[in-house]
Amino acid sequence: MRQLALAYIPVYSSVVWDGEDRLAYTLRGCVSAVRKRQSRWWLTGGVSAVFVIVFLSPYLQKKVPELIQHLVYAHRIRVPFFVDLSRPADRSLNHTINMYLTSEVGISLGVWHTVPERLGKEAHGKDLAWYQNAFRDGSPVFIYLHGNTGTRAETHRVGVAKVLSALGYHVLVPDYRGFGDSTGEPTEAGLTTDALYLYNWVKARSGNSLVIVWGHSLGTGSVKKDSRSTDVPAVMLEGTFNTARQPILVHPFTWYYWKFPGIGYFFPEPWAENKIVFPTEENLKKMTCPILFLHAEDDQIQVAQQLYEVAASAQNAERVKLVSFDGSLGYLHNGLYRDPLLPDIIKKFVLSL
Repeated sequence: MRQLALAYIPVYSSVVWDGEDRLAYTLRGCVSAVRKRQSRWWLTGGVSAVFVIVFLSPYLQKKVPELIQHLVYAHRIRVPFFVDLSRPADRSLNHTINMYLTSEVGISLGVWHTVPERLGKEAHGKDLAWYQNAFRDGSPVFIYLHGNTGTRAETHRVGVAKVLSALGYHVLVPDYRGFGDSTGEPTEAGLTTDALYLYNWVKARSGNSLVIVWGHSLGTGSVKKDSRSTDVPAVMLEGTFNTARQPILVHPFTWYYWKFPGIGYFFPEPWAENKIVFPTEENLKKMTCPILFLHAEDDQIQVAQQLYEVAASAQNAERVKLVSFDGSLGYLHNGLYRDPLLPDIIKKFVLSL
């Protein structure tokens, strides 16, 4: 019986660790603890960042005018990066000269002038005087006022210059004050001053040549105020918006804020308080020149039809045109320059003037 009972007595064995095993175990424990602390830190930091973006960013728009300025203009995002704006040939604009023009005291604007493609060989190695004299060849001149964010070197802006040059037109592509290598800070009045200055600068050098202003996105605001004050023969408006309020309403950091019922009562629209309005609809009612609207149906800003109707009702409807591009083409806000039919559309508009 005693032997049988002993058979059921459990046998325990102890584990003997040497120094290396104990050190490895300790290190694994330390690493695990550090990882846990890092995870908690990232979680806390992430939650804090979301809180700032979701709850404080819209409030700061009212209290910090610079925030509104950056949301509207995004001029400090100078893409493409690492591009020498004084060398347009680096962006495959081989018959283009870089120059700096003074729109007012203390404001220097970086500008590219691309001559018609047929003058490409002759333009090689020529100086600023030659380029300015080239304006007098009788070819139409386009002033392309780009949208917010980035510089005149962005791909779609270079693409527009190439399309117009291939059609036999001169193209001026400036960076407004505060954009690219231009000096100063952007304001609504400042952008209008820059656009008006460029128009008058071109007219003084182009004789009787036709001058057309093409505004894209933010640039449409400057085009419309400029055209209202001067005798511009024609304008083209691409990706236009109603007021400065509209781009902010679709901005990824702020769209949710204005969905809350009654929020405007507590925090009045900050862009108006910061004198950033760009009242497109009101400007269109006062324009009398021919207008061509270009609109991609998959653009996130969908007011082209509405603004076309406003412009058509304010003057001779036959002088106002709207060309829409099917959303399946995927042009979105910046890609219309890629459409193979665009050159014919532009040429037909120019010939109608």
